[in-house]
Amino acid sequence: MTNTNKKTVCAVAAGAALAVAGLFSPATSSAATAPHFSFAMITHGQPGDTFWDIIRKGAQAAAVKDNVKLIYLANPTASGEAQLVNNVLQQHVDGIALTLAFPDTLSPMVKKAEEANVPVIGFNAGGDNWKQAGLMSYVGQDETVAGEAVGEKLNAEGVKSAICVDQQQGAVQLEERCDGIKKSFKGNLVVLYVAGYDMATAQSRIVAKLQQDPTVGYVVTLGAPFAPTALTAVTMANSKAKVGTFDLTPIAVKLIQEGKLQWAVDQQPFVEGYEAIDLLWLYKINGDVVGGGGPILTGPAFVDKTNVDEVAKFAKQGTR
Repeated sequence: MTNTNKKTVCAVAAGAALAVAGLFSPATSSAATAPHFSFAMITHGQPGDTFWDIIRKGAQAAAVKDNVKLIYLANPTASGEAQLVNNVLQQHVDGIALTLAFPDTLSPMVKKAEEANVPVIGFNAGGDNWKQAGLMSYVGQDETVAGEAVGEKLNAEGVKSAICVDQQQGAVQLEERCDGIKKSFKGNLVVLYVAGYDMATAQSRIVAKLQQDPTVGYVVTLGAPFAPTALTAVTMANSKAKVGTFDLTPIAVKLIQEGKLQWAVDQQPFVEGYEAIDLLWLYKINGDVVGGGGPILTGPAFVDKTNVDEVAKFAKQGTR
């Protein structure tokens, strides 16, 4: 499937949702009508990572529009996320949207859901594994392609050495990002693993790596909350390295506007959350499976000084 077709799929999905919404809109019945379905959204989100707040807002917007009950749950570990899936299956939910960050652990849970006739949509993580896991559809960006785009950007800036900061070793979508950079980047890339959202430790590790190698020209963080930490580390190490990040948050937008952060790779998390719930709804009310066998892509797109002001107004309202 070409990129054009993949983008079209996303537009078709949105159009289909609006069209079917006209037929099944709560406005055609009493406003007090009970939710039609109960959908669970399960992620590997870390506590304190505001990126997941944006995904949740998208899911909540779709739930209100579709008149469904949303159950949002998160656990950053493979076993924890798998247990959450098991829990909601025992609650007899009507559908599940999950991040396939740990395919080996979560795939058996997807099969268990299928055996219970509960549809499962993948989003955000697992773009290379969703079909093998048996997910009905997948919404998100191709992380390898996103990484390759970053590598090409580093090449264009003449960077010879870079650091890729990975905050969750073993999470496939983060591994794919660093691997994508390696594929296209002509310089030397070092993957630096840090222990979750312990920012003090992450900062000290980045400082140590920059002091060890003064030739590092870029620090690329795989999550926007790490961008300010990386910027502080660059200053502490007296390094000339620039900082770019995957994902977008209001703080990242402000740092780009101030010229401190060079760019952010935006996968549009609001859209991921919205479409994941809306696709479950479409399937339940009309038997629709959107995507034509391919992923529904929401990114990647770069936000930098050339377009950040356009994005800022949406970031201010918490949807970008």
